[in-house]
Amino acid sequence: MADRELRGRERELAVLGELVAGARGGRSGVLVVRGEAGVGKSALLTAMTGAARGCRVARADGVESEMELAYSGLHQVCQPFLERIGRLPEPQYAALGTAFGLLVGPPPSLFLIGLAVLNLLADAAAEEPVLCVVDDAQWIDRMSAKILAFVARRLAAESVVLVVAVREGSEHEFGGLPELELGGLADADARALLDAVLPGPVDPRVRDRIVAETHGDPLAVLELPQAWTAAELADGLSAGTLTSRIEDGFARRLDALRPDTRLLLLTAAAEPLGDATVLWRAAERLGLGDGPAASAIESGLIEFGQHVRFRHPLVRSLAYRMAAQPDRQAVHRALAAETPEPDRRAWHRAQSTALPDEEVAAELERAANQARDRGGFFAGAALLERAVELTPDPGLRAQRALAAAVGKWRSGALESALTLLSGAAAGPLDPAEAAQVDRLRGQIAFDQGQAREAASILLNAAGRLEPAQARDTYLEAVSAAIWSGSPETAELVAAAVPPVTAADRPADQLLHALAVRVTRGYAAAAPQLAAALARASAAEAGTADAGSWLWLAGNRAGGIVAIELADLETGLAVAARQDAIARRTGALVQLQVALDFRAGLLCLAGDLETASRLVDEDRRVAELTGTHRPGAARTILETYRGNESTAQELIAELVREANAQGQGRLVSSASHASAVLHNSLGRYELARDAAQRVFEQDIVGYGVLVVGELAEAASRTGDLKLVEVAHAWLSDRIAVTPTDWALGLAARVQGLRDGDEAAYVRSIDHLSRTPVRVEAARSRLLYGEWLRRQGRRVDAREQLRAAHDQLTAMGLQAFADRARHELLATGETVRKRTPDTRTDLTAQEAQIAGLARDGLTNPEIAEQLFISPRTVEWHLRKTFAKLGITSRRQLRTALVRPQ
Repeated sequence: MADRELRGRERELAVLGELVAGARGGRSGVLVVRGEAGVGKSALLTAMTGAARGCRVARADGVESEMELAYSGLHQVCQPFLERIGRLPEPQYAALGTAFGLLVGPPPSLFLIGLAVLNLLADAAAEEPVLCVVDDAQWIDRMSAKILAFVARRLAAESVVLVVAVREGSEHEFGGLPELELGGLADADARALLDAVLPGPVDPRVRDRIVAETHGDPLAVLELPQAWTAAELADGLSAGTLTSRIEDGFARRLDALRPDTRLLLLTAAAEPLGDATVLWRAAERLGLGDGPAASAIESGLIEFGQHVRFRHPLVRSLAYRMAAQPDRQAVHRALAAETPEPDRRAWHRAQSTALPDEEVAAELERAANQARDRGGFFAGAALLERAVELTPDPGLRAQRALAAAVGKWRSGALESALTLLSGAAAGPLDPAEAAQVDRLRGQIAFDQGQAREAASILLNAAGRLEPAQARDTYLEAVSAAIWSGSPETAELVAAAVPPVTAADRPADQLLHALAVRVTRGYAAAAPQLAAALARASAAEAGTADAGSWLWLAGNRAGGIVAIELADLETGLAVAARQDAIARRTGALVQLQVALDFRAGLLCLAGDLETASRLVDEDRRVAELTGTHRPGAARTILETYRGNESTAQELIAELVREANAQGQGRLVSSASHASAVLHNSLGRYELARDAAQRVFEQDIVGYGVLVVGELAEAASRTGDLKLVEVAHAWLSDRIAVTPTDWALGLAARVQGLRDGDEAAYVRSIDHLSRTPVRVEAARSRLLYGEWLRRQGRRVDAREQLRAAHDQLTAMGLQAFADRARHELLATGETVRKRTPDTRTDLTAQEAQIAGLARDGLTNPEIAEQLFISPRTVEWHLRKTFAKLGITSRRQLRTALVRPQ
């Protein structure tokens, strides 16, 4: 049968064969096979695994009913290699063991699980190539799909091939990977296949009609003739869609079976893992003997072995759908009795009853908690949702609906969470629970980009919660108001915040300080903001105190406090800890926020190399979570690089996305980037207008970023009044918080206003003491430009040469070009340079080489970039060849980190 099914598939088999050959040669490969139901995807995968001699094969099959069971698909893929799990690094071993229920521990990070799977496969492939195939991947559980897609995007040099088959038009997690579209057979192949299965002579015109109407679909060609009577074959196919006709053919074959055989097929269809042991025990409990098994095998609709496999997924779904409800419930009861895993047992019990049942609902709730503890957030929420349906007590049902909504929210299913919240709100709920419902509505609105609406909802909820939760909710409301970009909204919300009488936690201190900042201004709030920032910096990273602060800081407003205070050093330290805690806890959306924030700060520090790596990692996290959120870091990165066309496109895109999502603060980010870009290109009127739009709004955390842009552009356009405004603003700031960053900017603006040489020197001196290396170099550039205009060419060359070298080393090419043109005007010849030989490397090669240069080992690099150590080694070999070096030590000179 397999040979007949694979007629006309020579090209597709050759593609798959090349993947296997590549694995034997030390290369990995990934392919998504896409096609309609019945087009032959499963047969192609079977042929591939059968021909993969010398490879270790793992196969998983997606089952629609199994989509709620966390890690079930991933477990099928990893099952052949689990004897190697102890060889993984301890954090990865703990993460994967906890996910599979082999260990007890805190909820594991999806990153660690993904890295563990990648290294588990790579370890097995070190002995022999590994071939993993996943059929009907659109039906594997969401957690497994995300992790397998994560692994697929990181395979390179592990001798691992991953092939997944997905149904055409279905939603799945494997977008963007190499694809092979599988269509119908050519007419000649379809006719030959049809002739092989026809029971007798058929009119050629009928044969041609069958081939034409099936569009060469192999399953239709094979199955339909077996289901039609001789009269139907003589007349041609009946009406209906192709899928319905295939289903009709399978349904006729199922109808022809004895009732006990159909019951056995129903039991197999209801057991999601294809576990033969569980199936036979359940069959025995149902009183099914050997006869049904023999009849089922003879039908050709199912195969029994170590795993149970149906002829086609349509057979499984039909065997389940065609069964009477009492039979389905009896089968699920039998399977529940024989299933050892708590979550699957609870799921079977839930399917065995249609009426509310508190015992079953409570078991589902326990299973949901266990799934959540293993990191199965999606599965836990789904199990809780089913528990809600089976809960007889209205009050308890409302409480479980709220808990299920929280689970859906945390897993990113925002619309499902809102639906559950509607059920929870129907109550009865006590006042505190009703306030929690409103708080979650506000949090969801914030995540959906409706910042102004979120601020109002959260403010209303905060007044009805117990003190600690109320203060957290007030902070969320203030944060939402700040992110709305509306000063009026921020003032309205901050004014409604009650006085904080006991600032027991950094979050409480932050709430009070931000409320004062919004309502009474910077001078009144700065001491409290500085105290909150210092306390957060002093907290131990593992304490609940630090966790609470950093979670809130990374998620909403707290992360901007360091910039508001012009303290980049502390800001970088807090951002790094936000990053670390988000990784450790597996908080992927929080990690995206932390990566974007940290990358933006690193741009200010002139470390565009690391910022680029974090921006790229943010993109990879988005692929894993499926959560796209507009961020400013990539825009400011390309702006600082001076890539005009790319930066302009990103600025416009950021404005569009920010407006669409109600994130007014990000519109200000775009204006700030525009001001930097135009100043770098000497377009000072445009730079002045962009900076002024932000400056006049007095947005928390943006003044110190745009005041220098505003003053520089205004001085170049002759708007000395605006320069004076910028100087007065900075003078007020340094009177309260005289940081070197603020002092350096104030001295620069004084130099621009008065032509004061000593002020330029002071500016360079202050800024050189800070991590804000970009601003230090730009002050030197402005000083050199002023010296040239004074006719002091020799002095100007010294400053301009230093500025040019610093800006070039950091990668700020447009600003470096400004310095180069000024040097040319002094009569000095200067060659346009690129930062270093990294331009010859790919982005990932540059990242890996930079980390290796900084002393990280291959396993450490692999863990940080979520790839395997073998891939790190492979990239380093290529990097060494490109750079003409032979050792890691030589990277220190081949890739010089700017100091």
